[in-house]
Amino acid sequence: MLLIDLVNFGGSSMLDYVDAVVSARTMETIWPIHCEAMAKFGFNRIMYGMTRSRNPGALGSREDFLVLTNLEESYAEPFVDKGLYKHAPMMRHVLHNTGAASWAWLSQNASKLTPEEKAVMRFNAEHNVKAGYTISFLQITPRTIAAMALIADESVSQEAVDAMWENRGREILALNNVFHLKVTQLPYTAARKTLTKRQRETFEWVGEGKTTQDIGIIMGLTPATVEKHLRLAREALDVETTAQAVVKASFQNQIFLVDGLDA
Repeated sequence: MLLIDLVNFGGSSMLDYVDAVVSARTMETIWPIHCEAMAKFGFNRIMYGMTRSRNPGALGSREDFLVLTNLEESYAEPFVDKGLYKHAPMMRHVLHNTGAASWAWLSQNASKLTPEEKAVMRFNAEHNVKAGYTISFLQITPRTIAAMALIADESVSQEAVDAMWENRGREILALNNVFHLKVTQLPYTAARKTLTKRQRETFEWVGEGKTTQDIGIIMGLTPATVEKHLRLAREALDVETTAQAVVKASFQNQIFLVDGLDA
């Protein structure tokens, strides 16, 4: 049995969740709301990842990922920052499918896993990451990919998780889709590369087609200071040109913000 109270999450509780998520203005606000919601279904550990800089045949640079997780650092740091995610078996589902997939697939296809995938399986077992579901979200652009790993308590079997999902999977998937869609609208800073207010404002005027001289007049700055803001912003975003920087900042929802939205 999956020892969670399923009855108490539905009806008004679900509406409260949707209202709270839709009203959220920052990642710091929305993440604990979603963690609490998933915990009510028995998924007390979760990990969300998204990038809008996917390359053909690859996920792109880790520096461009948004990763949210409540997993302990001893798991998250090797898995994300050291690149174990590249060989995670469920990554096959993320790259080629949309929707939810049970981790029962892992045991059913154990003989087909690569040595690298088996190594990730052993790493997961060492951290009691054994039962759960992976959700691959609908890709909104060819370079966008996003997924959620829902991990059950170490005492819960995959069979129990699957039985619960049979009854409540549609609701869980819907809540995760609401969460994901809201996240795509919020400012995020991959690898903590946050633009300053001045850098954002400068990019916004570049996006409007203004020249360095125009921006200096509008913002009351010298052209040299405008160039400095642009240079520092390019460095923060790890790109070579201002055009690339504006596109990347736009993807990360770091420009054209409502006042206070990123506060």
